Amino acid sequence: MPDMITPAGTGDLTSGDTGTGTARGPVVGCLGCGGLVLVLVLALVVVLARNAGGGTDLPRVAPGDRADRAFGYSQEAYDVMRFTRVLPPGTDGTGTGARNVFGAEYCRDGGLLGMEDRTVDGAYRLYHEWALDHVSAGTAVPGLRRLHRRLADEGWKVTSYTEGGRGKDWTLYVQRDHRAEWMTFTWDPERGYFTGGAGVPCAYDPAWTHSDSGTYDSGTYDSGTYDPDTAAQAVTPPVLGPGGR
Repeated sequence: MPDMITPAGTGDLTSGDTGTGTARGPVVGCLGCGGLVLVLVLALVVVLARNAGGGTDLPRVAPGDRADRAFGYSQEAYDVMRFTRVLPPGTDGTGTGARNVFGAEYCRDGGLLGMEDRTVDGAYRLYHEWALDHVSAGTAVPGLRRLHRRLADEGWKVTSYTEGGRGKDWTLYVQRDHRAEWMTFTWDPERGYFTGGAGVPCAYDPAWTHSDSGTYDSGTYDSGTYDPDTAAQAVTPPVLGPGGR
């Protein structure tokens, strides 16, 4: 007599399995999918909310306050490098000599998805630039190594550090707060030229009001739009020298 074959799908009636276990799997799976969708939606809402205010939720800060902050970073680096020359404000205009100036640039807003590139009207990002010529290897090499260690110890994120060889520049780039603050340093051994810079967070210019706004059309700004250069022109750097002299 051949073995008895239980019809498919009937289950073992003596085991107490009525088939409900088979139906329970998809139900639980659907509930899990719903939870995952909810988590993804909440994450998207958080990202959109952050992006919505990330580029425009800025404090109103006078250029002088931002200038003091940027210059303070440069002064600290200058002291760590142990430079002894005194740099008055200004530049010789050649791009190869001593330099001690402020500059400013537009602040950017990435939009809801973080994929746009719009300027924030009335806002500026101030930075300080300085440079020295005739810098020897005996000064630049140990100075950059000290500066690298000091900034890392102070919590700056070192994004790039290169000890150049023959004919190659030495570089140090640091940042923090998602590049809201940054510093860059480069030494060209062939020319003996050292450059430094420090940038600070964006801010609205207190001198700007919404009535000053112009319009944006196809990447061109009309004459009514805020120019961040006005923030840089409103401040003059102090003398950059050893010990803040």
